[in-house]
Amino acid sequence: MVLDKFSLQQQVGIVTGGGQGLGKVFCHAFAEAGANVVVAEKNPETGPTTVREIVARGRRSIFVETDVCRKASIQAMVERTLDEFGRIDFLMNNAGITIWGPAEDVSEDDWRQVIDVNLNGLFFCAQAVGKHMIERRCGRIINIASMSGLIVNRPQAQASYNTTKAAVINLTKSLAAEWAPHNIRVNAIAPGYMSTPMAQPFFDDPAMGGIWMDGIPMKRPGQPEELGPAAVFLASEASSYMTGTVLVIDGGYTIW
Repeated sequence: MVLDKFSLQQQVGIVTGGGQGLGKVFCHAFAEAGANVVVAEKNPETGPTTVREIVARGRRSIFVETDVCRKASIQAMVERTLDEFGRIDFLMNNAGITIWGPAEDVSEDDWRQVIDVNLNGLFFCAQAVGKHMIERRCGRIINIASMSGLIVNRPQAQASYNTTKAAVINLTKSLAAEWAPHNIRVNAIAPGYMSTPMAQPFFDDPAMGGIWMDGIPMKRPGQPEELGPAAVFLASEASSYMTGTVLVIDGGYTIW
């Protein structure tokens, strides 16, 4: 049956940054599809909350306090997952940050922080989990890129963020090519402007949100829950012949 291909029943997945925002949405989507979910989150308050919500759905879940900027923390995340579940079927690299500012004024610390979380952290998570998947000769990795990796946003200045997301897109393709012989698929989702609590104040500001909305053919922001089905698709056998692909979900923003 076609719908059976979308099932994640008894699969084990890790979601970095899974305690809040889009990460929480992905955790719930995976759990609804049948997966057991490891909430890898730096915030010790939000992570356990997401775990309780997943357990309430009848799935197994654990919180692993994880700093993707530290390789030791990433390795501990992998080891804790294997101790609890015995395997890792899929990884969603969701953790990310944005720091706005004119390029001429960006501090070295701010630049390095965005690079470290969005690119270095993503790579080292993929590397650590990828080694396990290579041993098992199977696995799926989903990276959260952004339409900002394809275009330059306006009116906000965010050169560091745009740069990391462009790098994530090419890294996704590079890992997909290298790891295809190991039966590991690597794909990415590139969201557009999503109506998250963090973004809503900007949508409410005509000087910012008005420009954003003007660039969206569908004339509305995306709802976080609209990304969940795409994540399940890429984590499941429904996408079994896809690798190195970037799914752009932006209401049409990048077609203009």
